[in-house]
Amino acid sequence: MVIYSEYTHAVDLQELHEQIRNCTKCPLHRHRKNAVPGEGGMKLGVMLVGEAPGAVEDEQGRPFVGPAGQLLTKSLSQLGVHREDVFITNVVKCRPPENRTPREDEVEACMPYLLKQIEILKPRRVVALGLVSAVALLRHMGRGVERLSDVRGRCFKGRIAGIELEVCVTYHPAAVLRNPKLRGEFQSDLAVFFGGGLERYF
Repeated sequence: MVIYSEYTHAVDLQELHEQIRNCTKCPLHRHRKNAVPGEGGMKLGVMLVGEAPGAVEDEQGRPFVGPAGQLLTKSLSQLGVHREDVFITNVVKCRPPENRTPREDEVEACMPYLLKQIEILKPRRVVALGLVSAVALLRHMGRGVERLSDVRGRCFKGRIAGIELEVCVTYHPAAVLRNPKLRGEFQSDLAVFFGGGLERYF
């Protein structure tokens, strides 16, 4: 029964990701090389959600594989977390031109895909990387956010897409690259988020 359930989820996720790769719901599809649905597993029951793909991600069709992604992978590794054991994605699945911040209409167009991923994968915890992700996710818990500093380092329990979970907020790795002074807080946040009873998730 467990095997069948996992297989069903894999098929559902594969179909959803194919929809994302062919999506034309907002103008961002005109500029992309590849949509970036996301990748990884649910061994720890955790999703990591960033803002939007960058240039390297657009080229490869994979999330967080550029410089910010390398920092994220290294930061997880220092905690004994393998990147394939968590599911990594973004709020917006196509790269905005010049890596600008996604517009509200682009977030709105793409949000149903993220909600469906949450529904299928049923994470215990979602780590919001940066303000765009924090705003989008916490809004679905009925919590408004204006500044990252108001929620960074904190976890909020609630329901998204019918799933009981926690949303935990930290910096986007790209912000840490721009300001290395944030590295300690970023690593500390991840250490807390990947502690707290996250035994292996089967």
